[in-house]
Amino acid sequence: MSDGLHAPVGVFVCFEGGEGSGKSTQSRLLATWLREEGYAALLTFEPGDTPVGRELRRIVLDPATGVLSDRTEVLLYAADKAEHVDTVVQPALARGEVVITDRYVDSTLAYQGAGRALAVAEVERVARWATHDLRPHLTVVLDLEPASGLGRFEGRDRIEGESLEFHQRVRSSFVAMAAADPDHYLVLDAREPVDAIAAAVRDRVTPLLVQARR
Repeated sequence: MSDGLHAPVGVFVCFEGGEGSGKSTQSRLLATWLREEGYAALLTFEPGDTPVGRELRRIVLDPATGVLSDRTEVLLYAADKAEHVDTVVQPALARGEVVITDRYVDSTLAYQGAGRALAVAEVERVARWATHDLRPHLTVVLDLEPASGLGRFEGRDRIEGESLEFHQRVRSSFVAMAAADPDHYLVLDAREPVDAIAAAVRDRVTPLLVQARR
């Protein structure tokens, strides 16, 4: 699950999916349930949940940034991930907490790899290096047709404003990653009721909690 230098003793859960799929809602619901059950749960997100990350988030998401080199974009997201893992994720896992992140490495592979049509293997090498190859115990993919998800926003940031074809490539990438490693992924239809999705997530997370401290 990691490079061996920072072996986690907690549980690492990631929510992934396209725009408007409900990742933030489901992340919050899972964190609330875990705390009610007596677990220490850290709710976090990418990009931007560190002081450095906030500046990087502003650059990559603000429409005023304009056009960036695709490789520059990859490196900015990787820098956010490096800071996030070193200062937020790994310390919490070392304490035995359940870490729940809204987006992680798969978003870089889907958006900057498949979306930008870059060589995914090259993008992955950068992202894995930045994160010490720390991988979630479970990644929940909330699958939604891009046109539906994007329709939930009045205004769009720099990434949300990409073409429908871009977002369709992103969706296909998430689904393909999950299909290739079903033991570590849970794919759910984001159109299902919020409570039903939350229950399915809890069912899949529960067996992992033997690794978490209460």
